[in-house]
Amino acid sequence: MQFELISFQSDWYHQACQLRNEILRKPLGLDLLQEDLTEEAEYFHYGMIEANKVIACALAIPVSGFKAKIRQMTVTPEYQKQGIGKLLLQNIELDLKQREIETIELDARTSAIDFYKKLGYVPEGAEFLSVSIPHLRMVKSLVNNR
Repeated sequence: MQFELISFQSDWYHQACQLRNEILRKPLGLDLLQEDLTEEAEYFHYGMIEANKVIACALAIPVSGFKAKIRQMTVTPEYQKQGIGKLLLQNIELDLKQREIETIELDARTSAIDFYKKLGYVPEGAEFLSVSIPHLRMVKSLVNNR
């Protein structure tokens, strides 16, 4: 298994979109593949690859010169609970730190808050609804390994 920076519109990008759609959108009655994804050309796309297949993915959006927002992180069901999400996120953090990003933010589904807390993310603000699901904004500083 390997961590990869995925190029926009590559085969791995399309696999990641399918994965995001199947796990994160279809259960909510939404279809990512019907959305205009052209702005994703400006995002950083990441994946964990096994046998040339995307088994986990996420994207990071540059918010400002020193801040990025992680979105739509997911792991294929048969690979969940094996530390792959943690490995993916740690590698994303390393990549963003190399890009001089100092702060990462994300909107965590409430079911994933404990996962992010264990990795150093801190809740910020009140719970809110996004795509009909309760979320909580979380942040992590990449400065001085905090």
